Amino acid sequence: MSLQEILEYRRSVRYFDESKELDTEKVKRCIELATLAPNSSNMQLWEFYHITDSEILKKISHACLDQNATKTAKQIVVFITRRDLHRKRSKAILEFEKENIARYSPPEKQERRWKDRQIYYNRLMPFMYSRFFRLLGFFRKILATSISLFRPMVTSVSESDMRVVVHKTCGLAAQTFMMAMAEIGYDTCPLEGFDSRRVQKLLKLPCSAEINMVIPCGIRKGTRGIWGERFRVPFEEVYKNI
Repeated sequence: MSLQEILEYRRSVRYFDESKELDTEKVKRCIELATLAPNSSNMQLWEFYHITDSEILKKISHACLDQNATKTAKQIVVFITRRDLHRKRSKAILEFEKENIARYSPPEKQERRWKDRQIYYNRLMPFMYSRFFRLLGFFRKILATSISLFRPMVTSVSESDMRVVVHKTCGLAAQTFMMAMAEIGYDTCPLEGFDSRRVQKLLKLPCSAEINMVIPCGIRKGTRGIWGERFRVPFEEVYKNI
């Protein structure tokens, strides 16, 4: 399918055909494609839980208020944010960048680029993502706001701001996953209606992890589970040409 066909085909399907199975490897491949989504500073502070076990599916469905989308889903993918992994991710990026710069950057620029990467991932990223009872985020906010009085400066740097960043990033991965699923004729339904405490316990997540989205997967059964025509606000109301 073309991109337009994929976008037009994808719908939030709330009831799946229980007689049709999904190929686990194909769904796994769609999750792998989701990792190609753009993300802030390439930190990739996410994890993806691919649930195929029937007993766990039932428990997850119950935690999702036993909605039809989860009760009839053949598989479920849970998108998780992991702000706490920022140091591990920074280290991995630096290890990759050292060889990447050596291979693809002009010799005269390699030293400067390597120093820039070290400053960014050894100092700036830990400073931005570190948490200390909101005090560090408060300090970042004061510092950034003060600098912005004299020059343009990112000021959304509090701990709650950084939480938004990782959730936006994870949302991009979730959208990429749903588009990949649509391309092979599989259906999804992104859910935000769930008991996060119960889901977190079922997946044995650390307290620092957060659930971004629960996505039941299956194959639509005719028009059942699709609420008629798709409504969108008139384009003229949301499009602003300046």
